[in-house]
Amino acid sequence: MEKKVWFVGAGPGDPDLITVKGLSLLKKADVLIYAGSLVNPVLIARSDAKIKLDSWGMDLEELVLAMENAVNAGKTVVRLHSGDPSLYGAIVEQIDELEKRGIAVDIIPGVSSLFAAAAALGTQLTLRGVSESLIVTRPAGKTLKQDQIPELSRLGATMVIFLGAEKLGEITKKLLCPPDTPAAVIYHASWLDQKIVRGTVGDIAKKALDNGIQRKALLVVGGVLDPQKQGHTRSYLYS
Repeated sequence: MEKKVWFVGAGPGDPDLITVKGLSLLKKADVLIYAGSLVNPVLIARSDAKIKLDSWGMDLEELVLAMENAVNAGKTVVRLHSGDPSLYGAIVEQIDELEKRGIAVDIIPGVSSLFAAAAALGTQLTLRGVSESLIVTRPAGKTLKQDQIPELSRLGATMVIFLGAEKLGEITKKLLCPPDTPAAVIYHASWLDQKIVRGTVGDIAKKALDNGIQRKALLVVGGVLDPQKQGHTRSYLYS
């Protein structure tokens, strides 16, 4: 039988937003290795796995060894990532190491927090007459020497910025779009404690800080946040 690990996207936080296939695998798992507090504990509790490991603090070697040992013992192993594994999931290095050990990986997509954020904001990320493109990016930090936020912000597209809640002031100073461009910060999109702060590029960092948001939040920037003011046009779908 093929040796395999299942990489499953847990979704943005609401435990009901995992895919049907993802939940099925979660229930079948013998060993569940989940991405710490980024995954809702309610979802972890729905797994029947006898072994549940929090990967927070584990280095790559420890993580891969845990998966390898479980697979070699004939166990069904699920690696549960937050959101969708393809966005800032650091899965390729895990896959590379598993493949060196003769272990295959199947990936089950998940609902990204950027889509949960759009739902919470009650808008589209692309909108005719306002923005036809979506930019997903992150600021420079420990694992990224230089970002492209200034260049990308010139394009007038909707921007969703991950991994920057603790440095919103730095990020907004890099944005080269007009300071009155609509912006929003969404903390814990789709979780029960979800919090939304709206403003503009010029004031969103202070507003978010005033509301105690310094982690686990997305920054969304663009005219789609205020479609009436931006003058969107009717979609051809309904013409």
